Amino acid sequence: MRKLSVCVGSSCHLKGAYDIIKIFEKMIKENKLEDEVELSAEFCCGNCTRPVSVKIDNGDPFSVTREGAYEFFKKHFLEE
Repeated sequence: MRKLSVCVGSSCHLKGAYDIIKIFEKMIKENKLEDEVELSAEFCCGNCTRPVSVKIDNGDPFSVTREGAYEFFKKHFLEE
């Protein structure tokens, strides 16, 4: 199972972390990936000056915006 985590620290919260979580939840459900992707929240990734931090399998954080969340998910979970 792959892990997808979204930072919900103060800075990321203000930049739309919960909207991104909702988008990822929707994408996981629509693509029937509930048994393949574990979505979770985590606190500060130390990337506070950038857009919302998102990690895959506890790797280095990616910076994701609300507008880019769909494309990010498609690229990393549907096109592989």
